[in-house]
Amino acid sequence: MNGQQRARRPGGRSARVGAQVHQALTELIGERGYGHFTVAEVAARAGVADSSIYRRWGSLENLLSEVMLSRLNAQSPMPDTGSLAGDLHAYAANVAREITGPDGLALVRLAVALTGTGTGQQGQQGREARDSLRDERTRQMQSMLDRAAERGERTPAALDVLDHVLAPMYIRVLFGMELTPQYIDGLVDRIL
Repeated sequence: MNGQQRARRPGGRSARVGAQVHQALTELIGERGYGHFTVAEVAARAGVADSSIYRRWGSLENLLSEVMLSRLNAQSPMPDTGSLAGDLHAYAANVAREITGPDGLALVRLAVALTGTGTGQQGQQGREARDSLRDERTRQMQSMLDRAAERGERTPAALDVLDHVLAPMYIRVLFGMELTPQYIDGLVDRIL
């Protein structure tokens, strides 16, 4: 492409840069794990200046949080099947696809990394990112549970769903264990 002709991309340059940075970060986490790369390495892989990352996200932890939240919102839509059992089965299957997909292990490792290692400002930002992720996942589930309660169904607490359905799935992925549909259905059936 010559210097006078620019390619037009849907969403504009900002959206393209955001997508490139998100993908670069996800790849680096998958390859090296959290804490084993720098903002400069994310920028180089994404083909942007590291100052662009600092200007837009402020810190690596803020970028990590945004990547996780965007994946949660994009990959785990809240189902509305008309029953809590149907919703929970569909939701658990969606989460299983998300965490076992191509970037799944990287995203699970990222969620674990954001549990607040480190001290000072960096550790605080990591804890805030972790809290944002937990709060968003809880908010998503609570909306599904509230809908079921409005239909007159008996519902578990959102944190019970986290503890008894999602947590075991994340642990199995971290330890390289298979998530079969039967296993996932069993988790949901037990919480109901």
